[in-house]
Amino acid sequence: MFPGEVGRIGHARQVHHRRSPAATSRLDRVSWEDSAVRREGFYGSLHEAIPGERPLRRPRCLFRRSTCATRRTIRSQTCGCSTVCSRPSAGGPQASATAGRRAPRDRSVKFTRGVSLRSTHAGPLRVQVFPDLDGDDRPRDPFSTALPRRRRNVAAIGTRRARQDRSERGVSLGRRPPPAQKMAKLVEPWSGSPNGNGSQRMAVRPPLQRPHVRGRFLFRGDNKIWVRGVTYGTFRPDATGHQYGRMSAVARDFEAMAENGVNAIRTYTVPPRWLLDAAYGHGIQVLVGLPWEQHVAFLDDRRRARTIATRVRVSAALCAGHPAVLGYAVGNEIPAPVVRWHGARRVERFIERLTNEVREVDPGALVTYINYPSTEYLELPFVDFVCFNVYLEAADRLSAYLARLHNLAGDRPLLLGEVGLDSRRNGEACQAAVLDWELRTAFSSGCAGAFVFAWTDEWHRGGDDIEDWDFGLTNRRREPKPALAAVRQATTELPFAKCVAWPRMSVVVCSYNGARTIRDTLNGLVELDYPDLEVIVVDDGSTDDTALIAREYPVRVISTPNRGLSNARNTGLRAATGEIVAYIDDDAWPDPDWLRYVAWTFLTGDHVAVGGPNLPPPGDGLIADAVALSPGGPIHVLLTDREAEHVPGCNMAFKKSALEAIGGFDPRFRTAGDDVDVCWRLTARDWTIGFHPAALVWHHRRNSIRTYWKQQAGYGRAEALLAGKWPEKHNGAGHASWSGRLYGPGRVARLLQRGRIYQGSWGTALFQSLYERTPGPLTSFLSMPEWWFVVPMLAVLGLLGFEWTPLRTAWPLFGLALGAPLARAIVAARRAHLPIAYVSPRDRVRLRAVIALLHVLQPIARLVGRVKHGLTLWRRRGVPALVTPRARTVALWSEHWRAPTERLAALESWLREQGQTVVRGGDWDRWDLELRQGCLAAARLLAGTEEHGRGRQLTRFRVWARWSRIAVASVSVTAGLAVGATAAHAWFAASLFAAGAVGLVLRALTDYGGAARLLDEAIHELATDSETWVR
Repeated sequence: MFPGEVGRIGHARQVHHRRSPAATSRLDRVSWEDSAVRREGFYGSLHEAIPGERPLRRPRCLFRRSTCATRRTIRSQTCGCSTVCSRPSAGGPQASATAGRRAPRDRSVKFTRGVSLRSTHAGPLRVQVFPDLDGDDRPRDPFSTALPRRRRNVAAIGTRRARQDRSERGVSLGRRPPPAQKMAKLVEPWSGSPNGNGSQRMAVRPPLQRPHVRGRFLFRGDNKIWVRGVTYGTFRPDATGHQYGRMSAVARDFEAMAENGVNAIRTYTVPPRWLLDAAYGHGIQVLVGLPWEQHVAFLDDRRRARTIATRVRVSAALCAGHPAVLGYAVGNEIPAPVVRWHGARRVERFIERLTNEVREVDPGALVTYINYPSTEYLELPFVDFVCFNVYLEAADRLSAYLARLHNLAGDRPLLLGEVGLDSRRNGEACQAAVLDWELRTAFSSGCAGAFVFAWTDEWHRGGDDIEDWDFGLTNRRREPKPALAAVRQATTELPFAKCVAWPRMSVVVCSYNGARTIRDTLNGLVELDYPDLEVIVVDDGSTDDTALIAREYPVRVISTPNRGLSNARNTGLRAATGEIVAYIDDDAWPDPDWLRYVAWTFLTGDHVAVGGPNLPPPGDGLIADAVALSPGGPIHVLLTDREAEHVPGCNMAFKKSALEAIGGFDPRFRTAGDDVDVCWRLTARDWTIGFHPAALVWHHRRNSIRTYWKQQAGYGRAEALLAGKWPEKHNGAGHASWSGRLYGPGRVARLLQRGRIYQGSWGTALFQSLYERTPGPLTSFLSMPEWWFVVPMLAVLGLLGFEWTPLRTAWPLFGLALGAPLARAIVAARRAHLPIAYVSPRDRVRLRAVIALLHVLQPIARLVGRVKHGLTLWRRRGVPALVTPRARTVALWSEHWRAPTERLAALESWLREQGQTVVRGGDWDRWDLELRQGCLAAARLLAGTEEHGRGRQLTRFRVWARWSRIAVASVSVTAGLAVGATAAHAWFAASLFAAGAVGLVLRALTDYGGAARLLDEAIHELATDSETWVR
């Protein structure tokens, strides 16, 4: 508050700060506000209790007892306890207000200002602060300094020392405070003043809900928050240690910010409560920086680490509950050499410890850590939103790096903690131009906000004023630069300017018995913020009220017989009138800006399709939350940070012309797999698929284990269909070979592997990133559903141990085979980042148990679906043939020249038309084509051309066998076991192993024979009439 003003800043109690005769002689009576008052809106500083009146109850100490007891002095302003905390009584100790008695243990704070307080049980809080005699209106907040000034040997009331302290503080309690004419323009009359004399008060906004995270954005209630911020400070401290200067100057800064559209500031030190009050009055949110000595090796000394944690806790407590607080930053750019010294894991755990300290004293507050590119590799899933300081002066580099940061952020918002440019070296016009495109790029990329560094050129750091850098939007005299107008213009219309020519969009919703969830979908589509839009609902033969519900909305409804998902999507494609056709599932709903981000990606790139993330909505129940953190969900696959190989069907959009060019969706995919197929067909034409991280939809997950099992079994069937249509996209085991990286929650965790950090020579790289290791063969096999074939096989071997004793060693192997997936499931559940709604330990344990269970069930369900539809390890393509496994060579004479690559391409195309799995030789391979008909053997082909002049050629083809490692290992093991069992006279076991070895050999020979015969047929089929075979 300002001198001489009375402000309504709360509703829990009514407190009048006024001149009191009793208070003039009793300066040492301190009473803290009740904890309920702190929660419900008291945001003032220390105040003094009037003797003879009932003081406010002291709240419970904010510190753990062991922590407080170990410190010699704890600031009583923070926790309301005495110099050394002790366990309070049930009701909390009361501060005595009897005349002539000294308040107990009140020796830690030296006041810099006199105030009086009277407490009642109703009415608003009113605070009046007395100015100093010299007219200085700078606040003397005891919280603004790092440590309070202690006063020793405080004598009884009326002693010389007490009078001396009052004199030193410049407080006169015997006269009325002078009016604050300088602040008259910042306040307004308050007709409700007790004396009716037109006392002044600040224009106070009504209480607001605390900001919270919802997907990629910040919300206050149901309103999305676009953070248009600037950094504020650090400034040179004055003689009293204050770092924010005069209150009037701060108020003028906030007024100028509000006039220019700034709605948030970021501080690097803990702001006093009066600054938060002033920010709240101007509609400005504060990202509070909690400073500590992060530039040193802070983890080498445990005492220092404990001190830092305590200081962060204390600092957060000073701002706890204030409605102006946007969130807390528990750190800012820990230097890369310090992180390298301690190790990334230790630093990550310490940052998590600091976030927990903040959440204990201010539950519900947002907490972040402000990172920078040199420590990009820090993995901090526990922060509420991701924040980075980024200084890139090229638009294309900034756009590319923001796309990377969005992928690192996952399903959390991304904010830019600092962006800016030095106007001293680059000029004010260049600064304005750069800030304009930086902010437009940031918000169009999907950022939830950005802080421009800085509000003013005035900057103090390390004990010195920085005079050779001018990053401010205003100069040191607070005169605006051209950059301020550029920032205001760039952030007026978010996330995009209204002048964009948006293309017409058609949104298609295909539903089969989706009455339970389609209402949410349609409500979300109605609320879309897009100028040219149509919505088409295709009812695919539903037997419930899907069509009736859809007709309640302004959408076009098309009812058809049940023909499957792909047919329904093709029906919507034919009915669409938009240039772009977007698809969303009937159990999902979009973010209001969904289509703008989708259209922006089409407008700014040469893509024929665009997708975005799909996030699980909160509050769907424990099973749904567990499913969201388990494998098997709809996730996207990215080739680069902005180009996708696959986007899930619940959130995808296409250019109508491109989708019609490939014939729409394949009708054979009735429930799943159609999105993978259409993406592969688009990329087969060398078209690209874009991805925008902010084009998000909310997608319900399965809410029961039974439906989750059914879904995964259905995905197994879709995998079988895809493997039959796209054999070249699958390996020998029938698993899709993705060129990109899979993103999203629920990815299978690796037990012992952690990515490698690129740090550069001697740790000097400016951009230091984390790269995942390529999993080895055993790790890959563990993640396959086929691993569950190994478990019963080892159990059978163990049972055979009753006849042949050495086979009993299979039981330990059986235990390892069974324990490996269980261990992976437990590790994945342990590492899962749970939703914040799960607070109690019991709920968290239950959720982790279900996550572990689903990690075990998912591959089994997939295996059931794959086996049921023929996608097995022992499947075979083509007709088997038994031939001698030796290399064969044929030669073809041609009188007309033909490029060797053209001949090989024709050969490859013919084989693919036959539905065969053909693999091209790589850059380091000494073979050209490989044909696979089974998992045990394949046939390889090498072509060589001789040039004989005048266009005549002799082309030789060599075909030979390639035995898989699985075949070699299986035959060797079974044959060895057969020999061993025979030597031990275990005839039953010997016969089984011998039969197994023979069967494997015959299967490998027929796999190779069928492939070799088909290659020979292809070579003869493509020979022209003018070409002759040479023996």
